[in-house]
Amino acid sequence: MGKYTSGQSHVHPGWRWVGERGLRVATGDATLAHYDVLISRKFTEIEDIILADGSLLLILRQGATVSEGLRTALLAPSADVPATTGKLHEIAVEYGGAVGPDLPALAELAGMDTAAYISSHAAADYVVAFLGFQPGFPYLRGLPAALHAPRRASPRLQVAAGSVAIGGTYTGIYPAGGPGGWQIIGRTASVLFDPQRAAPALLMPGDRVRFVPR
Repeated sequence: MGKYTSGQSHVHPGWRWVGERGLRVATGDATLAHYDVLISRKFTEIEDIILADGSLLLILRQGATVSEGLRTALLAPSADVPATTGKLHEIAVEYGGAVGPDLPALAELAGMDTAAYISSHAAADYVVAFLGFQPGFPYLRGLPAALHAPRRASPRLQVAAGSVAIGGTYTGIYPAGGPGGWQIIGRTASVLFDPQRAAPALLMPGDRVRFVPR
């Protein structure tokens, strides 16, 4: 447990302090909805918000405490929290072949031919659940259940930037080249992360994604 500042002991008993200023809040399926509320309300005690799978890590400003308004917002039932409505991105993808080496095996695992697999993957509407692993790497929620697949038993030493991949229940896109253990099904020319842009990450939590085969 981190060292408490004044007022920190009054937070919800299920929340956990991480260090002196980090508060981890379990949010389950309502993570993005709660994130939208916190961003829109602009709580002055919050310095940063880090999303993860089913939780939020709130970094409080030095010396700040959890206000009653913030506490109420975090405890709101998910039915009372508005659904997230982020920006829609259409991302062109070249599926299979040299840029999607795991596609045939995944299609066989799903009981489909490759054309049906591509069609199913591209027909889904995805939401950016959170970013991680690499700067700008999106964990995309919405992968059809039939396409769920485990990560590779042996990670590749080099995965190309722009690779579209499957990892468990998520689809992701590698912003940069490097090692990776997800199943690679295609590649996009879209630049997922550019530190020279005003907003370096192309996709942000809550944004929506549709893949367009080319």
